[in-house]
Order: sequence, then C-alpha cells, then structure tokens
Amino acid sequence: MKQYLFTIILTASITFALTWAVWRLSLRFKLYPGIRERDVHKTPTPRLGGVAMFIAIAAAVGVSAANPFFERMWSPPQTMWAILGAALLIAVVGVVDDLWDLDWMIKLAAQFLAAGIITAGGGLQILSLPVGDVILVSPWVSISITMFAIVVVMNAVNFIDGLDGLVAGVCLIANGVFFVYAYIITRDSGATSYFNLATFLAAVLIGACMGFLPFNWSPAKLFMGDSGALVLGLLMATSAIALTTQGDVNAFDPERFGRSQLLGVFIPIVLPLVIVMLPLLDFGLAVFRRMRAGKSPFAPDRKHLHHRMLDLGHRDRDAVLVFYSWTAVISLAVLLMYIASRQGWPGGSLVGVGFGILGVAACLVVTLRPPRRPLDSHTHEEPR
Repeated sequence: MKQYLFTIILTASITFALTWAVWRLSLRFKLYPGIRERDVHKTPTPRLGGVAMFIAIAAAVGVSAANPFFERMWSPPQTMWAILGAALLIAVVGVVDDLWDLDWMIKLAAQFLAAGIITAGGGLQILSLPVGDVILVSPWVSISITMFAIVVVMNAVNFIDGLDGLVAGVCLIANGVFFVYAYIITRDSGATSYFNLATFLAAVLIGACMGFLPFNWSPAKLFMGDSGALVLGLLMATSAIALTTQGDVNAFDPERFGRSQLLGVFIPIVLPLVIVMLPLLDFGLAVFRRMRAGKSPFAPDRKHLHHRMLDLGHRDRDAVLVFYSWTAVISLAVLLMYIASRQGWPGGSLVGVGFGILGVAACLVVTLRPPRRPLDSHTHEEPR
C-alpha cells in the first residue's frame, strides 16, 4: 500500500505544479478559445489542463519502471508502452481539438486507433465474460468488443465535462472506489504481491485528479479539455479491462465457492460500469437524442445532464456536488456488496443494497429539490 500512496502523492504533486505552469503560460500567450453557445462559463478560460495531467501520468509511469515493486508491470514492457502511446495520441488530438475544433470523425478515428494500440499492441483484451460459459475465443471478436468499450467510456467521460470540477471530481471518486476494490480482490485472491496493473492505473488517475482539481474547482482557472477528459476515460477503461483479465472467470463455480466468490466474478464487470454510470447515461441519451433529430451523435448541444441540473435551478457548485453524491453512493453500494459478502457481515450483500437504496433516495431529494433557484438558471459564478 505504501508504494501506491507514494504513486498517488507523486502524481498529484507533479500534476499540481504542471497545471500551474500550463495555466500561467496559457494566460500569457492567450491560448484559450472564445465562448461557445453551449458553454456555461462566461469568461474565456484555457482548456489545456489535460497537457499537465498527461505529462504527470507519464512521469509516474516512468518512475514505476525503476521501482522493483512494479517490476512485473514492465515484464514484458509492451503493454505499458502501448498504454503510454495511446494516451499520447489522445492527448495530442485533444489539444488540437481544444485549440482549433477538429471534425468529429477525425477524433473518433483517433480514438479507435488508440483503443487498437492498447488491445492489439498491448495485449489487453476482454477474453471472457462471467455470463454462463461465454468465452470470446475469436481474437477479432475480443479486440472489437474491447476497442468499442474503450471508445464508449472515453466519450462518456468527455461528454460530462461541462461544469467546473465535474469530471475531475467524479473521476477522483470513481477511481478511488475502483482502487479499493482492485486492491481487495487482489488480496483476496491469495496473491503473494498485492500489485496489479489495474490498481496502479487507478492510483495514477487518483493523483492526477487530486492535483488538477484545485485549479478546476469553481470558479475554474483552467479546464482539462478533451486532452484531459479523453485520457482519463481511456485509462479508466484500460484499468477495468486489466482487472477483468487477471483471472479465469470460469474457474469460479458457485456450488464450490459460494455466493461471495460468485459476486467477485461479476463485480469486475459491474463495478467499472457502475462508477461511470452517470457519464454512460449522459452519453447514451445524447447519442439517442441527436440521432433522432437527424444529427451527428457527436454534434454539440446544451441538453446534457449537467445542463438539465442548471435548468432545475441548481447553481454550478450545487450541480457538481449532486453528481459527486450520485457517483459515490452508487459505486460504494456495489463495493459494500462485495465486502459484506466476502467478510461474512450480517445480512451479506444486503448491506450494500440497503446503503444503495437509502443513498439513491437521498440523492433524488437533493436532485429534484435544489436548495435555491437563481433568477437566471444559466448564470455561472464568474471568477472575480
């Protein structure tokens, strides 16, 4: 655990320092676009925070190469190089888009290319699913499903990037829960070392979000832009896929191991979906809405979930905190289901179910009853 804490602190420190530098340089050279119709903020703000986050993530990965604790991650090294290469490609494409607005087809092609680098080049693929005896024996089927999953998560995370601190905070909570789960499931598997790639990537993402959030909290000095949100989505999907490929899911027989073990089989599939449930929901609704109107699924509009929160009467910060609450409640409920079943708590997985029901009820109340309604529901708290 000490090595993971060191990784989090290191990544957060580098991200914080580089974010300050990128912010100052962006202001000095006026590297920020104008206000778009769908934007909530009213003051031109730099969108190159993703550059600082990517460099910090790359630095943390580089330091891990010299750490004996992470030696297995670099043996063989092609997986790590593939992940870094894919993240670099997405970061570069994101920066270009943040400055000059690329065509959506170019961005989508780059995303599939990055996903292909990870799956075909890095060897990270969804090989089997814990649903009956479903085994993806065909390499092309496995690669296709994995690439599609990565691209969907990338865009889902990017789609909710519309309020100060929203993506950084949601990803911080989601990766924090995923880190705990990945660490616990590795420990419970009886491994001699509690290291795995999924836990390392989650730790790096936690650090990157922690270091960036102080500059992105409302009123934001800097946005992460597509270069940050897409890289976060890419690495979150990669860490989830890395965890699902750790063991043989067909080796879990419910009659032999019991329900707690069986729950451990399904949660690697369920938990990554749960922690990005809100981004996935927003992404799915946006695609359906735009295609029904005869538009491109990536055509921008002002009908995302966070826009609807503002229309309900929430202030920017209130809406962000509500999103935080939903993410924390849902992801923690699933995590508690596993822990309670595994540790033999009274009631078993019902502990997590009960927590989820109470948490969802509370979230519904604060979502549907905003604490105050501004005169203009689209008003944004501008920097002073």
